[in-house]
Amino acid sequence: MSIKYAILGILSCQSLTGYDLKKIIQESPFMPWSGNNNQIYKALVELLHEGFVTNEVHYQVSSPSKKIYTITKEGLKKLREWVLASPEPPEIKKSFLLQLAWADLLNADELKTLLTKYEDEIKMEVLLQKGKKRRGVFSPNRTPREKLIWELIYQNIISSYENELEWIKKVRSELCGGI
Repeated sequence: MSIKYAILGILSCQSLTGYDLKKIIQESPFMPWSGNNNQIYKALVELLHEGFVTNEVHYQVSSPSKKIYTITKEGLKKLREWVLASPEPPEIKKSFLLQLAWADLLNADELKTLLTKYEDEIKMEVLLQKGKKRRGVFSPNRTPREKLIWELIYQNIISSYENELEWIKKVRSELCGGI
């Protein structure tokens, strides 16, 4: 999935600076971002050249100027076309599975430690995502249906982590006798 569609979607809710977009995408558990600020700004430049967004410079007295980006009618049309397109299958790439694939190299204590560390990470993610859901981190509520859609997205993310937690408990039970 292209970050461009995440940007268009966010801008369909409100006009924002590149920095504000970065914060929203960075906080999101499901929007694509490599962690590179240039990725967002490069996408904004491309969207600007394609006519899908405009920008307006807001001058400030004691701070640098801000570029505020706004989606255009063509941008909304492009976003709608993408939303109507066939969804891609989910990507399942977990670095832990790669570690686990070669975990036979570990002794029993090392394996238990690896599983415990992963389980602790997943528990933290469950708490983190529940906190984000509770705080309403970028969750547009323009209509009751949109509010429900975002609620269901967060439910999906949290249940994925909870499912992973159940799975790691099963792995521990089968590989370490439940210890």
